[in-house]
Amino acid sequence: QVQLVESGGGLVQAGGSLRLSCAASGSIFANNAMAWYRQAPGKQRELVAIIAKDGSTSYADSVKGRFTISRDNAKNTVYLEMNRLKPEDTAVYYCRDYPFGSWGQGTQVTVSS
Repeated sequence: QVQLVESGGGLVQAGGSLRLSCAASGSIFANNAMAWYRQAPGKQRELVAIIAKDGSTSYADSVKGRFTISRDNAKNTVYLEMNRLKPEDTAVYYCRDYPFGSWGQGTQVTVSS
């Protein structure tokens, strides 16, 4: 079982950037696809980005071209670089051992207009 701890959230103005990190414990990290999800108040949790163990990536249409997911297998860490942030990106962001594995506790991202 992989344990996950997210960090890097915060308050940022629209147009700004943040970089989220998700540190994973467990020796199987390099063999797993990883994903970032988000959940805004009153909305369902949605998939934001996936990175496969070979490094291939996919994104939700709403973040394509603005967000970049990456991984460092040597550090057991997955990242989400978020640029040109919008108020509608405000949410709690979670990482996950994709598709059915562990969740982290989440990190709050708030984008002010």
